[in-house]
Amino acid sequence: AKTTPEPLRFPTIITRAIIKGRRPWIPGGETMAFFNGGSRALVEILTRFQSAERPMPVDHTFFEFGSVRYHVQASASDPENVYLSISTPSLSHEASPSTGLPEFTLQEATKMYHKFAEVVEPSKEGYALTLKLNFSGLARPKDRARAVRQVSLLQSVILGSQLKHLLGSLGSSGATKLVYNHRDPFFVSRTPGKISAIFPMRFRDDTDLAVATSFFQELQDAGSSYARAPRCSWSAIPPPELRGEPVHHLTTNGGFVSFDIFERHVKRKRAAKTAWILLNFQAYVKYHIKVSLLHRSGPSERW
Repeated sequence: AKTTPEPLRFPTIITRAIIKGRRPWIPGGETMAFFNGGSRALVEILTRFQSAERPMPVDHTFFEFGSVRYHVQASASDPENVYLSISTPSLSHEASPSTGLPEFTLQEATKMYHKFAEVVEPSKEGYALTLKLNFSGLARPKDRARAVRQVSLLQSVILGSQLKHLLGSLGSSGATKLVYNHRDPFFVSRTPGKISAIFPMRFRDDTDLAVATSFFQELQDAGSSYARAPRCSWSAIPPPELRGEPVHHLTTNGGFVSFDIFERHVKRKRAAKTAWILLNFQAYVKYHIKVSLLHRSGPSERW
């Protein structure tokens, strides 16, 4: 018989990734895809290409989330090399130049994929980045499957590097709107001594809102228990940092969740972990609501 999963706790991510400096908790299976923005279509195309009995040509363009464009190309005469190109909007005007990708993003991609890919310069016309993939050096099928999953995270790698850089180079004042998911933008701003990450929260109905409000209270209580954790606060009205922002950006039914990020959270390896947490916070809240409601509607009707 199936068992109802227990609701997850976001403090797990906070304590492991920021307080203790450990690798962020990353769920597996379908949960992994829910958080990290991996492209399932890309996994399917690359897996099918690798498992083909005979070399097959590939020349495929597809879109995801309306504005992310991929192009996959390979020839039957050179089956070991697959060319993957991506075009994706930047998080903000401040996060990336108007043409191409900044050097720090190219370095991040090189570091992530150096075992089986190289950056092609210049990239394919009309795309921000092109990688030449070659999985022939990975003998074990599970290593190839892992590499394909890593490649499916390319958009997350690009945007994560932009956020990591942005957190370390924000101006002295003012808020910057960031768009990772077009339906759920968030803001970061720098004030003396800290960076604030502010999430306008929107929910589809009162049930989701009730679960989320209880969860936000948990976050506030958990944050106060750890001296080194980012302070979390929730407010029904926009915080002062968002004063002057357009009204339509600040219209919510779930208020605003804010995290105070200090310098120690954006130094060295912690910067990447902090960026990962911020990019996935809203997705995590939605997942928490989903699992909590499944738990409540189980056979025992327990909360």
